[in-house]
Amino acid sequence: MVKKVLKVIRWVFVLTFISTILTVVAYRFVPVYFTPLMISRCFEQIGKGESVKLYHDWIPLEKMPKSMPVAVMASEDQRFLIHHGFDYQAIEMAAEEHLKKGKKLRGGSTISQQTAKNVFLWQGRSWVRKGLEAYFTFLIETLWSKQRIMEVYLNSIEMGDGIYGVEACAKQNFGMEAIQLDRRDCALIAATLPNPRRFSSKTPGPYMRKRTGQIEHQMTFIAPFPEEHE
Repeated sequence: MVKKVLKVIRWVFVLTFISTILTVVAYRFVPVYFTPLMISRCFEQIGKGESVKLYHDWIPLEKMPKSMPVAVMASEDQRFLIHHGFDYQAIEMAAEEHLKKGKKLRGGSTISQQTAKNVFLWQGRSWVRKGLEAYFTFLIETLWSKQRIMEVYLNSIEMGDGIYGVEACAKQNFGMEAIQLDRRDCALIAATLPNPRRFSSKTPGPYMRKRTGQIEHQMTFIAPFPEEHE
């Protein structure tokens, strides 16, 4: 009996492992129209008695302004193009600041980690979820290009209440298509990403305008995002 149970568990593990790889491979080519975060937000809205708001329009990276990837790298992950999913330098610096200066320990999630979390996992801070996040981060860094990671990130990241992705954000908050956003618009959107439901790119306050200027300044030190070569 024990052997049968162990055999079943082993097969479940193997099939789960294979299915995760197949899903990651599929998303290398197929647009990601829905994510676990989108679904959970919809249930939150229903639970509060609110009407469901979900704005999401998938567009390829080529239809986004050139400044958009640069803006999010300047704001979220300046070493995105040179690390392999985990920015150990940023983690080490955050740990040093925490130990030596008593500063609050920063998360330091890379764009790759955020993409893995948004597309494949639920929200939360458990060790199980963090472990799975590391696993999916490794998979997408191995099986996807940096351009694909950025494309999926900019299409799936939460950018406001019920707003996901740069195209939906451009339409809802700026009244235009994403490709029409200028450099400062991109920096403003990037400035909201630590907490897009608290900070709005539609009605930015003094803090947001200051943060936008800081990101624009950082963007001058980041090279244009490279195109993918087949």
